[in-house]
Amino acid sequence: MQTVSYEGIKKNAETSELITDFLVVEAPLEISINQSPFTVVMRTPGDDFELIRGLLYVEDIYRATTSLSMEIVSEAPNGFTKIEVTISEDQLGVGYLNKRSLLSVSSCGICGKQQLEDFDRPKVKLSKQQPLNLNKLPEMFALMRLNQETFSLTGGSHAATVFDQEYQMLIIKEDIGRHNAVDKCVGALLLSNQLKKGSFLLVSGRVSYEIITKAFFAKIGTIVAVSACSSLAVDYAKEFGICLIGFSRENKATIYSNP
Repeated sequence: MQTVSYEGIKKNAETSELITDFLVVEAPLEISINQSPFTVVMRTPGDDFELIRGLLYVEDIYRATTSLSMEIVSEAPNGFTKIEVTISEDQLGVGYLNKRSLLSVSSCGICGKQQLEDFDRPKVKLSKQQPLNLNKLPEMFALMRLNQETFSLTGGSHAATVFDQEYQMLIIKEDIGRHNAVDKCVGALLLSNQLKKGSFLLVSGRVSYEIITKAFFAKIGTIVAVSACSSLAVDYAKEFGICLIGFSRENKATIYSNP
């Protein structure tokens, strides 16, 4: 259930009318690891296994490319879901030690961090990858927009999509949180053994530092955003060797790092 209908009163200066709108669903997903509560993610239901798989990978909690055990403990009609993940102790990554507080809201994937030390980043860069042909961007974004079914219905969801070196779309995911959409893409590519094919990540909104770190761990060397990039996103992109492009619209784009 990614959308739900609500009634509202639509007003203008002269008239008012009762309407029915479809809204994007926002509901909590509680993730436990080895029977210990790990975090609660506010997300749009659907693709929960992909979301968890991607989240654990890009946060350096479970870096193996093999699948892991995930079991739905409970699932309510309103989207409230609990999922138990089982990972052997010797496969838990450094990210698991940097424990999160229990809530990660849909607008901020890093809000569960507890102290500044949790923001430490790797001191390495991605190897140089194939540069993006900017002339391909209008076609790529048009394809992304064509496949944003939830956004078309609600106007309230973000999208992330990954393309390969041949500019073929590998995956597209939507969510109320842009970082969740990225996690879902990474998780889906991991589960289909296609993550190594990912070259270009397109996102429908702005780019903050957290999306840069997710792309780094997924080894996707180019990120393109419809909207703005934060200062920390640019700093991290430069440090990680990621080509970061913002304001990609109307046949224009701004390259902020590693052109």
